[in-house]
Amino acid sequence: MASVLLDNLRKVYDNGQVAVEEASFDVKDGELVVLVGPSGCGKSTILRMIAGLEEISAGTLYIGGLLVNDVAPRDRDIAMVFQNYALYPHMTVAENLAFGLKLRGHAKSEIRDRVQAAAKTLGLETMLDKLPRAMSGGQRQRVALGRALVRKPAVFLLDEPLSNLDAKLRHSMRTEIARLHRDLNATMIYVTHDQVEAMTLGQRIVVLKDGHIQQIDVPMALYERPVNLFVACFLGSPAMNMFRGRLERQDGLVLMMAPSLPLPLAGAGIRDEWLGKELIVGVRPEHLQPVQDGRPAFKARVDVVEPVGNEIFLNLMYGEHAVIARLPPVALPEQGTMIDMCLITEHLHFFDAENELRLSVE
Repeated sequence: MASVLLDNLRKVYDNGQVAVEEASFDVKDGELVVLVGPSGCGKSTILRMIAGLEEISAGTLYIGGLLVNDVAPRDRDIAMVFQNYALYPHMTVAENLAFGLKLRGHAKSEIRDRVQAAAKTLGLETMLDKLPRAMSGGQRQRVALGRALVRKPAVFLLDEPLSNLDAKLRHSMRTEIARLHRDLNATMIYVTHDQVEAMTLGQRIVVLKDGHIQQIDVPMALYERPVNLFVACFLGSPAMNMFRGRLERQDGLVLMMAPSLPLPLAGAGIRDEWLGKELIVGVRPEHLQPVQDGRPAFKARVDVVEPVGNEIFLNLMYGEHAVIARLPPVALPEQGTMIDMCLITEHLHFFDAENELRLSVE
């Protein structure tokens, strides 16, 4: 396996569109890094530049310590798995797995051994004689992974490989990929727009927006300390609740909005210099809870109750603001009732209302 280093990588198309702006990060040997962001953020373009399928407009790219800006895709020692399976429909699983090796002139005995090893790793041993049309979507995606696996590349590149699968298959294939990475100790770069895939698969995550890297960190650090409002809202399901208003001191701290929101005096790390300024206060659904003794409370109206078995989502209205709380299984409140809610002090997030950057608490 090999490391990958991007140093100020930039992609500008002929029409002047800037798809990627000064992307810099490294992928350590054996690491699984996920690129995540909404459609059009530049994540697939970065992956295609690493693969050599897109020309690099500026910056440098190293694979295994070697500069590869002008190296042809076939000579970069990478294997790519795409969103569509791209299997040859007239070939069996074994023939699909072997095809790339045959093109590269490997000996028949080596091809046979590699195909058998990949089939065993991915649970395809009983399917080697099947045609793709006789297989499920998950099985075909495993064949696509196997075709990359037999290559024994320095780097695996995966471009939204699970987006065509249903929810149950996506979960099982996430587990397959995580297990494959662990067993192979492989260097992998994985692109997705799905933040659940990013959080569960990535050892580190690169969050992108409009071609710019927003933040790079381990999953829980991104979740607990997002650097700006975009990262805070993008990661987490359901999304973080946001309250926007001016911070004032009125019989305690209050965020002046309609209606005003009482804030805790102690434990949140609020700075005196924030008084009089417009802020955005964020709180995750699991940190918005029914009132607890001694905490500032506010009344919210129950709009929709969503019991999902192991937890309950309470969709609430606070004035005209829709907010959501994640609760453990409890007696369900009736729609339209008013309940007292509070913010868990230790888990509040504060952002500057102008530049939307995170504010450091005391």
